[in-house]
Amino acid sequence: MPEGDTVWLTARKLRAALAGRTLTRSDLRVPRFATADLTGREVLDVTARGKHLLTRIEGGLTLHSHLRMDGSWRVFPAGERWHGGPNHQIRAVLGNTERTAVGYRLPVLELMRTRDEGKAVGHLGPDLLGPDWDPEAAVRNLLADPARPIGEALLDQRNLAGIGNVYKSELAFLARVTPWHPVGGLPPGVPERLVATARRLLEINKGTFDRRTTPRRGAGGCGGDQPWSPLRPGEQRLFVYGRQGDPCLRCGTAIRRAGRDDRVSYWCPGCQSGPVS
Repeated sequence: MPEGDTVWLTARKLRAALAGRTLTRSDLRVPRFATADLTGREVLDVTARGKHLLTRIEGGLTLHSHLRMDGSWRVFPAGERWHGGPNHQIRAVLGNTERTAVGYRLPVLELMRTRDEGKAVGHLGPDLLGPDWDPEAAVRNLLADPARPIGEALLDQRNLAGIGNVYKSELAFLARVTPWHPVGGLPPGVPERLVATARRLLEINKGTFDRRTTPRRGAGGCGGDQPWSPLRPGEQRLFVYGRQGDPCLRCGTAIRRAGRDDRVSYWCPGCQSGPVS
């Protein structure tokens, strides 16, 4: 599930493959930009903004993409066979003499002037992995609508940018409230700890596509100094997300699931208090 950490890592991989090199191949397979030719232009930078990717290209151009539920960018050595899905799922190809980046199932792909990036990402709140990170502003944004369910507030990228369904469910579990608990009803200090935990989880997971929120065995619970070591047999990577019907790692109660795929929530009815959808 692409969230802020996945997008950050994707940007790093694309930057390493493309930045500072001239494009020798360009193919945008969306009707609006199908005739655009970026060959001969240098890729200046690739950066993540929340869950958005901005590939900046010589001539004041930016290729804006968003992965949403199952989009991905794959990087291959020049000449290697691509693998990441069938050809009809490819939406973008950017290549140079050494590497080729292929975008699969990208629901958002648009070419814009770099000066107009604000139209795509200007609405976003503080980026959990960005240089603009401001925890105080993130807390204020979350608490601006006290009656709003915490899950909805966390998913609203205008409040803080980078959280998706996985982290929403995991953070609610760590706060011991259901995703439908009103954000204004959180005890004093919990919103601040929630925001700090979100930042910490994304920071630690941004270097790997194997996201983990559970502590390693023997680390003394969530928040141990090295909770993201490799899994041992029988260990779980996540507390609740994707574990419908499995026993809670705290209390043994069966994990429940609610909602549709783009807004799905997982929670433990045994150790999370609050309303249920």
